Amino acid sequence: MAAATPPSSASKIRRTSSADGGGSGSIILGKYQLSHLLGRGSFAKVYHARCLNDGTDVAIKVMNKNTTVNASLERVIIGEVSAMHRLNHHPNIIKLHEVMATKTKIYLVMELAPGGDLFSKLSRRGKFSYSTARFYFHQLVSALHFCHQNGVAHRDIKPQNILLDKEGQLKVSDFGLAALSEQFSNSLLQTACGTPAYAAPEIVYRKGYDGAKADAWSCGVIFFSFLAGKLPFDDSSLTKLHLAKHRREFQFPDCVQKPARSIINRLLDPNPTTRLSIEELMELPWFKKSAKKGEESNQKQFSQGIFEIKDCKKEGRMNAFDIISMSAGLDLSVLFEARLNKKEMRFTTTAQVGSIEEKVMKIGKKEGYRVERTKGGGIGLVKGRVALLVEIWEVTVELWLVEIKVVNGGVEFDESHWEVLKEALKDIVVSWYDDGS
Repeated sequence: MAAATPPSSASKIRRTSSADGGGSGSIILGKYQLSHLLGRGSFAKVYHARCLNDGTDVAIKVMNKNTTVNASLERVIIGEVSAMHRLNHHPNIIKLHEVMATKTKIYLVMELAPGGDLFSKLSRRGKFSYSTARFYFHQLVSALHFCHQNGVAHRDIKPQNILLDKEGQLKVSDFGLAALSEQFSNSLLQTACGTPAYAAPEIVYRKGYDGAKADAWSCGVIFFSFLAGKLPFDDSSLTKLHLAKHRREFQFPDCVQKPARSIINRLLDPNPTTRLSIEELMELPWFKKSAKKGEESNQKQFSQGIFEIKDCKKEGRMNAFDIISMSAGLDLSVLFEARLNKKEMRFTTTAQVGSIEEKVMKIGKKEGYRVERTKGGGIGLVKGRVALLVEIWEVTVELWLVEIKVVNGGVEFDESHWEVLKEALKDIVVSWYDDGS
């Protein structure tokens, strides 16, 4: 296995003479060249860019730390990257390839979705056919189910945040308002956020709300707009908009079929306790039937994407420790600490690579995992819905760091599974880094 830049606080950061990055044509840290502007928000610009190593097209979100990063924005950035970091292996969610930083800027290098957003497509067409609407709706629900399984509530689902790749497959993006399960108590959120026309009615209350149920409401709004070509609730007065949601004051056009009306009505239930959840929706015969056509294609993408590591990141990549040392006030260490979500663990060892690999594969087979070699040179362990990725990094000539990540099946792979691995690996471990020790 080829050694990579060691993720150590002692790593030297290479500062190139290239531009710090912030405009078209700039080269970022000798790795990416920015092209044209794709879009801009209040605190960031998104550029089309090219990886200089392999020519891959990517999207890069550029944030200026000197002018935009304050205490509240720091939490937003950390939340966005944390969410994407744990959701990186679903075919209908935009992938985060890497995070880089300089003294003045932060860069999120993401998968490019050249097909544009669904808002633009819907605006051009007016509305979607029943089959097209079901196709997109199925992928959206599948993506959100994966989010909720991994402790992420998106909270800003709308057509503008749903992109399309070059194959026309849906990609959920923009996790700037996402909430992680460890950020709130009793599974209830308190922050009112989102876009009013798509936001669930309960988010304006101060009693707390279920983020997953709020996402389900947004799915109902979107499915309605796909089929009707308009929003179910649309008023410039927020008070009237809120009342309309509670009174269910919306009407279906004649073109909306009865099964779809039933689904939308159950999603647009103003009472979150009786509202149809994403998980319940996926169990309905109507949804399972609509899923059949795209299921095989998506499953193929999913299985291929689980362990895919972009070659562009392999040499000289900016790792978590590099980012922390460069960030000058923006502590990104929270993104990579396994104690938050138990999705990854690390340990150091003096055993040689061959011995480490042999040990990992032997343990995997003993515990019933299917062992695979990944494109990036790591080891994949697959059992049912659970998929683990094991990567080995050289720290010094005689010291290696081994990283084990859960890339699928976060719910199924709990603390007891980590304990089994730790016990099986203890004879080669110098030190574990999952609990800060």
